[in-house]
Formats: sequence, structure tokens, C-alpha cells
Amino acid sequence: MHREFLMGNEAIALGAIASGVDLVCGYPGTPSTEVLETAAKYRPEGTYVEWSVNEKTAMEVAAGAAYAGARVLVTMKQMGLNVASDPLMCVEYIGVKGGMVVLVADDPGPISSQTEQDTRTYAGFSKVPCYDPSTVQEAYEMVQEAFLLSERYGTPVFLRSTTRVSHCYASVDVKDAGEYLEHAAEGFVKDSGRWVIFPRLANANHKKIVERNSALSDVFSDDPINKVYPEENGSRKGVATGGVSFGYAMEARERLGRMRLFKVSTPYPFPEKKAVEFLRGLDEVLCVEELDPVIEQALVYVCGKFGLNVRIRGKLTGDVRTAGENTVDSVLEDISAFMGEPVSRKAVSGQPELPVRPPVLCAGCPHRASFYAVKTAMKGKKAVFCGDIGCYTLGNAMPLDMVDTCLCMGAGLGIAQGINRIEPDTSCFAFVGDSTFFASAIPGVVNAVYNKADMTLIVLDNSTTAMTGHQPHPGTGITMMGGSGTAVSIESVLRGIGLGFVETVDPFELDAAVGAVRCASALPGVKAIVFRSPCIAVSKGRGPASVSPEKCVGCSRCIKELGCPAISMPDGKAVIDTAQCTGCGLCSRVCPAGAIGGEE
Repeated sequence: MHREFLMGNEAIALGAIASGVDLVCGYPGTPSTEVLETAAKYRPEGTYVEWSVNEKTAMEVAAGAAYAGARVLVTMKQMGLNVASDPLMCVEYIGVKGGMVVLVADDPGPISSQTEQDTRTYAGFSKVPCYDPSTVQEAYEMVQEAFLLSERYGTPVFLRSTTRVSHCYASVDVKDAGEYLEHAAEGFVKDSGRWVIFPRLANANHKKIVERNSALSDVFSDDPINKVYPEENGSRKGVATGGVSFGYAMEARERLGRMRLFKVSTPYPFPEKKAVEFLRGLDEVLCVEELDPVIEQALVYVCGKFGLNVRIRGKLTGDVRTAGENTVDSVLEDISAFMGEPVSRKAVSGQPELPVRPPVLCAGCPHRASFYAVKTAMKGKKAVFCGDIGCYTLGNAMPLDMVDTCLCMGAGLGIAQGINRIEPDTSCFAFVGDSTFFASAIPGVVNAVYNKADMTLIVLDNSTTAMTGHQPHPGTGITMMGGSGTAVSIESVLRGIGLGFVETVDPFELDAAVGAVRCASALPGVKAIVFRSPCIAVSKGRGPASVSPEKCVGCSRCIKELGCPAISMPDGKAVIDTAQCTGCGLCSRVCPAGAIGGEE
């Protein structure tokens, strides 16, 4: 063993490697992305790692490998679990032969997601056992325990992390390479009675799953990772918690007095017998958790089942806020109020609120040019602009104001079709990024062509998966293991589906871009424009632009129409921040006075 300073996601990946993982696959999504990236970086020879086209495909690839006896780790964020839920629900009924761990990183806040979704609730819904680490060290250890549990019971197992565990850094005791387990996959053994999910098999296995999870409740009750910390002051009040909130609750416990505390590390199946041990002798319990009242509801059930007269408080009773992530301060405030020693949040932190920095497209981002081209072409016309998930969601901000809807990955295509069916006189546009195109947009294009929709698809191809850290995708022709794959052509896919109008344009060639949009929008049926220009993180540009003060008339058009963060007007004249400017040239094409040009 040795110690390393690791991010939580790095620790999870190294824990999987120490378990002899044979295959790692997933789809990038903050806050989960670094797990797969770390696995790719440190993978032993013979371990396969891939960015799959989406989470559903990743789950299916992992299932196939687990059928063959391999140990597999599949990674995603909480929104990706929705995409992967179809195969996941079925794999739970079929079972696995090799260990299968499903790493899902939840995003309380939400900080970089559409929703606050709790994987612990999904665990109960899907009947999949779940581990909920509260520290980086536990994340490292629990992924190894999860592989063993998965193989012992023939089931996929959730490892549910959250942002503050996934992105926290800590010194971790990790195994030396010589201590890694070596795992040899047996290979796939044909058995249609086991691997083909007919209704009769599903019915029989459903009964087995219920029996297994009942037994696992007892197993988890005896597992020391679920722990009761005793009180030292005779208090008849207790706190139940789990995940990162456990650390916050322990800090409050030290400050307010050592009340009894129940740490729940396996929220499903719930460790009922350990819960009874915690509850006996208490009058009230406060549940502190992110996000759903999973522990709270489980304790209410346990009290009823075992006849315990204990009042359970938390989110359902309004004693703890129902949304957002917990913090050291918020947990201290909640527990102190519960214990009868209220502490105001301002008194707790003693720090001023941090200023809010609004999200904005980067200076030189090609998406700004794409949005501006479409906005210019459709000025004065009735149009709806359906957005999607990615950096380009930021096109909703003023002055661009070019995202009228945004739901989930790939949904813009269907929404545009639905709006047009109700308002045929509206020009409907759907924007989608290149990575998202491959992940979830293609069925929407097929649907549009098949049903003879009238819409324009705008593919924003910046040659990377920018929002989650610039991962490769099928259009780049680069694989996660560093090899050269087959680059899939977006234009060829669109033409193969049946689109007659597919045009590729550099969005910074403003006149050509505007012309392409006008042409496409005037045609009936399904049309597509691929705006292709690399992300500034991929290609840094030509160097900063400059402003001629003598020519600048102070009209502010460069700011009012583009909203580029590299441009300001402190003294009535435009000023370029050379540290941010990439020389994309868009502002020079907008300037009516010709005051903006390349660096002299």
C-alpha cells in the first residue's frame, strides 16, 4: 500500500483497476467524466476502455462483457442513467456472470445538469444494490466491494457518487501494482435459458431478486460501512445521514455535542437491523441527505415495521430543505435547530457571499458565430430555435437569445417537429452539437424524414465534446485508448437517412453562413447545415484582434449583437482583451465602421 493525493473520480478508477477490471466504458458527463479518463490513463495491458456513443450503448457493451465473465465498470452522470435505464432494468432481471459496477455521479445543485436526480431512488426502482461513499477513501474501497458483491449475487451494482465526492481531493491509501487482483474472464457460455429474457424467466428472476435484496438488507446491517456512532450526552435525539453529508454531520456533531449518528453507506437494500439498533431509545431523528428523502422514508418504514415510537424528521417534514446540495454551513444550521441550539447561517460562515459569474460562451467560440448567422438570416421572420445540451445552451443568453427550448440530449429535433405540426407557418430550427448528434440525435432525424417534417437541423461541429472536457467522439476518428478509429461523417449519415439538402459552412464566413441558412429555411422538408469550426481549446486561432480608436464610433454594436466577453467599452470606445481574444474575426464583420482588425 502507498498514499496518493487523488480526486474522487481518480480513486474510483484506480479501485476498479485494483479489482482487475477487464472493460471500462461510458459516456462523458460532469461530474463523472474523470473516472473513465483515469482508467484509460492507467489501464493495465489487456484492459479495454472506450467512450461509447451514449450511455445506453455503454450499458449494453458492459452487459455483454459481463455475460462473458469479465469485470466491467460503466460510467455516467445521473442524466445518463435515464438513457441507460432500458438495458439496466433488463440486465438486473437477467443477471451477470462477471462483476458489473455502474458508476453514476449525481449532481446536487444542480451545478452542470438539467435536474437533481437521486440514483439511490433509482436503485430502489430498479432493485439494484447501491453503495454511497462519503469520502474519497471510501469511494476507492467501495468500488472494490461492489465488484465482489456483484459477482457473489450475480447482479449489477450501483456506486453512487456526488459532485463533492467525485471532485474532492484527498490523500488515499491505495494498493501497489503487485497487489492488484488478476481476473480472467471465462468467456460467454451459450444458455438461452439464462441469457434470453422471456417473460417466464423474468417472472422467476423477479422473485429471486426480491428474496436476494431481503437477504442483502441483513448482510448490509452486519457490514461495518453502515455504522452507528453513540451519543455521549444522554440525548434522545439522533441524526441519520449518508454520502458527503456524513462528513458535514460529523463536523456538526463535534461542535454541538456527540449526539447519536447513523451513517448509511448502502441506501439500497436498506440495512434495517442496523437502523433498529440506531433507533432504539431515541425520540426523534433528523435525516440529513442529498437529494431525495431516501433514508427518511426508509426509517419511517422501519419504525412502522418494528413498532418503534420515534418521530422521523427531514425533507418530508420541512426540517431540511428539499432541493440543492448540502454544505457544512447548511447542515450545521439544520442540526443545531433540531437540537434546540439554533445557529444562523451568517454566523456559521462568517464569510461574504461570493459574486455570481454568469456562464457565457468563450471568446472566439464558433457557436456564437453560428447562432449569429441564423439570427441574422431569420431576422423579421417567425421562427423557433430549439436548443440542446452542451456549451451551445449558453446561446440562450442575451444578446444572442437563440435558445427557445432545451430539454435533454437530442430532444430539440423532436420538439421542433412538434411545434411545427401545431404552427406550420413557423420556421423551426433544431441545434445540436457534433457529439450529441451521434449520441442521441440520429433517431430524431430519421423520425423527421420518415414523417415528412418541415424543419432545419443545425449541427454545431466543433470537433470535440467540449462541455465535459474535450473527449473524442465518433466524428473525430480518435478512440479513448489513443488509437485511430473510423471517423464517421455527419454529412454522410444525414444523406444516408434521406436528406437532400446538407451543406457544410464555416460559421466565421458570415456571409456564406447567412446565405446557407436563408437557402435552407426557404426549402420544404428536412434540411441540414453543418457549421464546422474547431473549439478554441482545439485550435487557438490567429491571435488577438485590435481596435482603431480613431475609427471606432462607439456604436456598441460589437457588444450588443455578439456578447463576446473579450470586448468591452470602458470609455465609449471598444477595447479588446488580448488575453481572451482568439482573432476569430466575427466582431470585425459586424463593426459598421471597420474599426476592428487583426493585430498590427
